Amino acid sequence: MKKLVLLRHGQSTWNKENRFTGWTDVPLSEQGVEEARKAGKLLKKEGFKFKLAYTSYLTRAIKTLWLALEEMDLMWIPEEKSWRLNEKHYGELQGLNKAETADKYGDEQVLLWRRSFDVPPKQMTADDERSPKIDPRYAAVDEKDLPLTESLKDVIDRMIPYWESDIKPSLKALDEVVVAAHGNSLRALVMHLKNMGREEILEFNIPTGIPYVFEFDEEMNLIKDYFIGDPDEIKKLMDQVANQAKKK
Repeated sequence: MKKLVLLRHGQSTWNKENRFTGWTDVPLSEQGVEEARKAGKLLKKEGFKFKLAYTSYLTRAIKTLWLALEEMDLMWIPEEKSWRLNEKHYGELQGLNKAETADKYGDEQVLLWRRSFDVPPKQMTADDERSPKIDPRYAAVDEKDLPLTESLKDVIDRMIPYWESDIKPSLKALDEVVVAAHGNSLRALVMHLKNMGREEILEFNIPTGIPYVFEFDEEMNLIKDYFIGDPDEIKKLMDQVANQAKKK
């Protein structure tokens, strides 16, 4: 059996402040650190022994991975980073408070920007100080691939080829792999793996710091998927994610 674990990073400082984060690099909050450590303890208790880890170029995902692996005594395993695992780019919304933005533009418009399948927020300019085109961590990435805003469809278009070319073959060969990433890059992968429709993925929320397991047979056919943890707590956390951008 093959087991893929998806781990959304622990709460970041901007999650705590309810701000659109996207590709902005912000650290974990104290709660986020605890969530990452708790995830590692749960995974160790469940007997996971990863041989390879994947994460994004953003600190909150990288640190979540490191903290979880530290709890599992697995900090020595190989780790691969890719910009393709980054969060959805929120364009000009990055840094804005979600509830205040909803007050200004309405819940429906903000939900469209956050969760629509193919409607991106207004893009930032290429010379914006927040632009990935001038961030040194992306110097090796073809400039045409670096977004100034994205919809979920755009995230899928960059994420799924990476799943097919890198993560899937590694999982097939190694049996257990962990991916520490972000709400939307993981939702893109979940939509693909579960063959979910546009409306279904719109309503699907991944809470921070909760391990999400996918089990496959030897031919990489999906058998089942499940979160690790208390179901009531997980439901509460998923609802909190869904309500982040509603008016105050």
